[in-house]
Amino acid sequence: MEITMDNEVQIKNLNKAFGKNPVLVNLNMNFPKNKITVITGPSGCGKTTLLNIMSGIEKQDSGEVLMSDKSISYIFQEDRLLPHFTVYQNIAFVLNSTMTPTEMKPVIEKYLALVKLMEAKDKYPSQLSGGMKRRVAIARAFTYKSRLLLMDEPFKGLDDKLKKEIIEEFLRIYREDTRTVILVTHDMEEAKLLGDTIYTLNSHPL
Repeated sequence: MEITMDNEVQIKNLNKAFGKNPVLVNLNMNFPKNKITVITGPSGCGKTTLLNIMSGIEKQDSGEVLMSDKSISYIFQEDRLLPHFTVYQNIAFVLNSTMTPTEMKPVIEKYLALVKLMEAKDKYPSQLSGGMKRRVAIARAFTYKSRLLLMDEPFKGLDDKLKKEIIEEFLRIYREDTRTVILVTHDMEEAKLLGDTIYTLNSHPL
């Protein structure tokens, strides 16, 4: 089965359970190319599980995930920065297999400038605030030239002012470097602000 031209990802009759607990049941969804699709819903409804299946971290029990391109960047709920690497080295790490150090330098500096972290490029994660770590995660995801960007609660735990600033920076980067984004959030205001399309998943009874 082939994916349609207008969609980056199509979910067909997807099912996933953990033990006797069904999480995703006969799920069908389309994710348009070069748009931001937001997935909301209560805890335990399968939002993160769906992203993990798309990324290949987890395997569905049945159904299909059709993608026009397998290149993926993933911003997790946790920052997942390497503690013994500087900000610059954390971003360089994801580019090592595709670029030489000379090639990656202007790319890394471009995105560090966009998230306003050039002055922090030689700092370690332990020296960064929560908001700065989120900025590094966003910059790192965009430096890797994937077609699909998965974001799992990327602004979780930030105060309202900082969240607004980082969302504005994310949108500025997105407009400059458009790609297909699938974003999970509990925050409906965040969903309405960012989403071209919003899906709400429901919980399934045990």
